[in-house]
Formats: sequence, structure tokens, C-alpha cells
Amino acid sequence: MLTPMADPAAPSQLAAGAGAKGEVSVRELTPAERTVARRTAESRATIPDIELTLEAEVGRPEDDGTTLEGVLVAACAAALRAVPRANGAYRDGRFEAYARVNVGVVVADGETYLIPTVFDADEKSPAELSRGVEELAAAARARTLTQPAFAGATFTLWNAGALGLERAAMVINPPQAAALAAGAVRELPTVRDGALSTRRLITLTLTCDHRILYGAAAAQFLHVVAAALAPGP
Repeated sequence: MLTPMADPAAPSQLAAGAGAKGEVSVRELTPAERTVARRTAESRATIPDIELTLEAEVGRPEDDGTTLEGVLVAACAAALRAVPRANGAYRDGRFEAYARVNVGVVVADGETYLIPTVFDADEKSPAELSRGVEELAAAARARTLTQPAFAGATFTLWNAGALGLERAAMVINPPQAAALAAGAVRELPTVRDGALSTRRLITLTLTCDHRILYGAAAAQFLHVVAAALAPGP
């Protein structure tokens, strides 16, 4: 997981606009970048998190328009129902449990990112979720979504594989209990019943708030996600 590092240059060097680093230009953060900076700092300063990783086998895409991202949202929704603490938050010494399963999906947008919400993800099929995520992502990039579309998420998913990453980790979006990053699908050779075949594997990394989601429950969450992703018989 990468975190930004402070620039050690002295204010006098920055003001002069020259020095060992050459000419220095200054650009104000956009509103989206300010939000990312504030939320990331809040998460790192207030949440004692842990990360757990699991390799899972993924079935091949169906012919009904189902996408990997839709299947991932469906798998996360199933796990949020199976492990209620993952669908909650730690607040002021108490646990909050949410009745609805709303998954925030990270959408890359130039130099920053947006996280629109898929509401009631546990009530929709993978095909419905696939279409919904694609529509949300397109609308988010086009800036046609209103603020309510970015609110109400109880969990966050990042399909880091879309950026070509095999493994990644996600910063928790406060006050959520956890966030999942999924890497790229890799096809690896394997031997089954004496015959050579391939397995489609994906690396899942769950970052969780250790004040509410402990190791055993977090591991259960990952195994439910893996079971939902597994290929059929």
C-alpha cells in the first residue's frame, strides 16, 4: 500500500522557486483531491486496521453480460450478509449494524477517484449488478451523479485488477468496518485428475477496522467471497 510522503523542502526554497529540485510549481488541490486527502488522513489517524489476503479461484464470465466487477460486488454482498460485523461501524465505543447492504465501488477518474454506491447489492443478481456498476461508473466520470449517489455505502470495493495490478490494498473509508481490493485474474496451469488444465486465480485483500472486525470474522468474510467467486461444477 502506498502512502504519500511529505516534501522536506524548506519554505524558503519553495518560495524562491529553485533549488536542488529545480523549478517548483504549485497547484491547488481540486475538491475531489481535497476530499481524498482529508478522508485518507482521517482513516490512517483514527482506524487501527489489519490486512488479510486470500487467493481465490474465479469462474469464467457468463454470456449474459455479467462482468467480473458485478460478480465481485455480488460476492461482497453475500459476505456482508454472512458476517454482519463487516456491514457496520465502530463509533464512540459502540458497534453500529446496518440493515442495508450498500457497496461503494471505486471508479478511477484521471488523477483521483470517485466512489459511487450500489444500493441494496444483496438483492440483485450478478448480471444486474454488472449493468448497474457500468452505468454508475460512466455517470460518475461524466459528472452527472448527484451527491446522494456517493453516500450511504456500508462497504467499499476496489477492482485493482482493472489497472493491471495483481495485488493491492485499500484504505478504509470511515466509518465503514472494512474495504476489499481485488487484483487481476491470473490463469495458471494445474493438474486435475491427471490432466493438465488452468485455474483462474485472483488475490483478495481485506482491510478491516480491528476494533469491530477481528481476525476470525475477517477470515470468514474472505472465505465467503471466495466461495461466491468459485466456478460451478
